[in-house]
Formats: sequence, C-alpha cells, structure tokens
Amino acid sequence: MSKKILLITGDAGESYEALYALQRFQEAGYEPVVAAPSKRRLHLVMHDFEPGWDTYVERPGYQVESHLTFEEVRADEYEAVLILGGRAPEYLRHDRRVISIIKEFHSKKKWLFAICHGIQVLISAGLAKNAKLTAYENIRFEVEAAGGVYSTQQAVRDGKLVTAQTWQSHPEFYREIFACLKG
Repeated sequence: MSKKILLITGDAGESYEALYALQRFQEAGYEPVVAAPSKRRLHLVMHDFEPGWDTYVERPGYQVESHLTFEEVRADEYEAVLILGGRAPEYLRHDRRVISIIKEFHSKKKWLFAICHGIQVLISAGLAKNAKLTAYENIRFEVEAAGGVYSTQQAVRDGKLVTAQTWQSHPEFYREIFACLKG
C-alpha cells in the first residue's frame, strides 16, 4: 500500500496546483487524497498573470473529485498534508474542521505543505508566529501581522512547514517536498 498525502481544497481552488500535486505525488509512488467540504466534483479555477493587470486574473479551471469530506480525515493515515491555493483558502481558513486537521498534523509532527493562498490556512491555525514563510506576494501582510517572517524565495522550509509562492514555484516547492518526504 502506498503512502498517502492529504490535499485540502474546495471550490475555487487553483486547478493547476491541484492537478500538478495529484500527478506529481502519483508519479512518485504516493496516494494523493483530496479532502473538501463535501465529497463531489469540485469547481476549480485558473489564476494567471496578465500584462496590464495589477493582480492575477481568474478563469474557470478543470474539475477534480474530492475523495472525502473533512469529517472523514484521519491524520494518522497520512504522511503529510498539502493546502492548495486559489480562492478556496479564503473560506476554508474559517472552517473549524480544516483548522483542527492542520493543528492535528502539526501536533503529530507531520509535514505541512502550503502554496500560494494556502498559507492563509496555516495563519488561521496559528502556525505563522516566528515561522519563516513564503506565499503569494499579496499575503505578505497577513504573514507578518501573524508574527511570521515573510521570505521572497520561491519555496521555504521552516521545521515541518514548507511553503511556496505560486504555481510558478512548483519546481522549487516539489524539490523541497520530496526531500522532506524522503528524509
């Protein structure tokens, strides 16, 4: 039986981050499991950076099936959790079930990976204080307001936390993730 990695997302999660994670973990021999507020086909989005725009643009993205609900998550079954970006973390960070999952992974000293806006969930779980984190540049204020140290690196490892800026950080992020999982 392969080792499992929990992926947390929901509607408006970033589709490229979700698909890349699913395929990259499968390629490496892990079983990625998508958890969301409900078990169904999720409506994901694509965020891109267009010339002439002050911020990213959002378009409809691919869809992904969620395998289980947050209530069904058992942290002991997983090697790590990955919180995907997009707009999903904007509302998932207010979900007590999600915060409980993240805190349980943290208390069991399991790996916590987050990319882009996924860092908002780490912040809401109280894990930013005194941590060196990176995220999409417009989350810098939230990281610093929560007592974290913002880094401009593409991917950063601080203890059992590994964070990345955006899907453009995938090469650096996944090199760090697999170094952690193999170590």
